[in-house]
Amino acid sequence: MIFVAIVLSINCTRVSAQLTFDFETGVVSTGYNNVRIPGNQGTLFSLNKDLNASPELFYRIRMSYTIGKRHTLSALYAPLTTNYNGSVSNDIDFAGEMFPANTDLYSTYKFNSYRLTYRYELVRKPNFEFGLGLTAKIRDARIALSASGLEAEKTNVGFVPIINFRMFWHLNEKLGFLFEGDALAAPQGRAEDVLVAATYRLSDRIGFKAGYRLLEGGADNDEVYSFALFHYAAVGFYICL
Repeated sequence: MIFVAIVLSINCTRVSAQLTFDFETGVVSTGYNNVRIPGNQGTLFSLNKDLNASPELFYRIRMSYTIGKRHTLSALYAPLTTNYNGSVSNDIDFAGEMFPANTDLYSTYKFNSYRLTYRYELVRKPNFEFGLGLTAKIRDARIALSASGLEAEKTNVGFVPIINFRMFWHLNEKLGFLFEGDALAAPQGRAEDVLVAATYRLSDRIGFKAGYRLLEGGADNDEVYSFALFHYAAVGFYICL
């Protein structure tokens, strides 16, 4: 299921230095979530197709500081937890435990993200802005599976460098189009967190945007095979301090 987001924002008038607080919340649903642990010999199964998944609430918090109109530093906390339950008709070998067929299963998928970003605005025109930067991401991940008398999990905390980008078109004084996110692909895996939104400016400081966020990625190695896709709808606000 794909959701459309409506977000309250405060579009601050740009000055030599500007601190911005961004809070976002809403609903996230699973597009796919395929898991095999260990990655070289566990049972491959789908958390959202073999088990049952429901949309979950989420929130994100970001603090940004812009210097000289072109340099932006930001810190993002983006937790994510989704839950699944159900049963499958075959045994599942997961993280050293064998879960029998037709057993009631419960799973928790956690993927919390902590990011520090620096971005430089390469283009700054009256009707178009474009910036590139680098995000240092720390992931705190956990996949757990449990049944009556059985429980197993795989946890991982790791560092990932990602490319950051932002494009914004001023269609007129009121309307705009925003495309921004973090993304990178490598032989070890991939990660994409991208927002596409239309914006409406109420004043120099207040506006709205409506859009869609996609989070996708994973890794394939001997320890873990895990690839997931999530669709986001969000409501939130920006405050310029």
